[in-house]
Amino acid sequence: MTADVACLGETMVLVTPAGPLARGGAAEIDVAGAESTVACCLAQLGVRSAWVSRVGDDPQGELVRSRVGGFGVDVSGVEVDPAAPTGVFFKDPGPDTRVYYYRDGSAASRLGPETVVPDARFVHLSGITPALSVSCAALVERLLATRTCSFDVNYRARLWSPDVAAPVLRALAARAAIVFVGLDEARTLWDVSGPDDVRALLPEPELLVVKDGDVGVTSYGPHGLAFAPAPEVDVVEPVGAGDAYAAGYLAGMLRGWDEHERLKLGHRVAGATLRVTGDVAVLEGDL
Repeated sequence: MTADVACLGETMVLVTPAGPLARGGAAEIDVAGAESTVACCLAQLGVRSAWVSRVGDDPQGELVRSRVGGFGVDVSGVEVDPAAPTGVFFKDPGPDTRVYYYRDGSAASRLGPETVVPDARFVHLSGITPALSVSCAALVERLLATRTCSFDVNYRARLWSPDVAAPVLRALAARAAIVFVGLDEARTLWDVSGPDDVRALLPEPELLVVKDGDVGVTSYGPHGLAFAPAPEVDVVEPVGAGDAYAAGYLAGMLRGWDEHERLKLGHRVAGATLRVTGDVAVLEGDL
């Protein structure tokens, strides 16, 4: 198995009821995961992508593999664990949508340094994976030490507190070639004010991409500093937009585009995701 980008991380089954979760009733069953979202968007953009993970030997695991593979992603590197389940989470729709995760002891949390990751120009990781288990953290450490990696900070408060996560995520990001981080999460973790402060905190990555919601995205690298304002979008749901942005940026880089074009492609892919429910939009038109 070879790929341009190999994405590694947990993807779970997502259950979304038509109304409040406590009322029960009809629900939609789908899958969602940060790194597989990147892989699915990349594949739609013509980039050879692979997703590496672990799922349970259960129908949920079959669903996850088929949905991700259905976008053209190579899922041959996904291990099936007969002794641990595929993670599941539930969405509780409403004015303040909440999400409930059931991932403790999941198959993906048993990924470790021995996990085989295919040859690829880049390995895409996120800050979610090292929070899942000690063995997952060791795998991320190994990959950052031995491969050329892109790293999305992707801080998740339900997995670890800012005090615990901040130094770990700072150290991991410093070892990646490309880093994506939202300004909101950077403020939570590192008490920064703006993109320049994030760069001062993270001078090591060759490319640093700082996302600031509906304001725009600032990047730092050999090109110096670049900024692309966010286009206006009628937002249906924000979930997955950050991962879609990373996929657009990486696709632009692999196409040899200049920095401003990479930033704008990221916006277009993220915009498509913002207009739909679910993590992965079907990308249409000339992107």
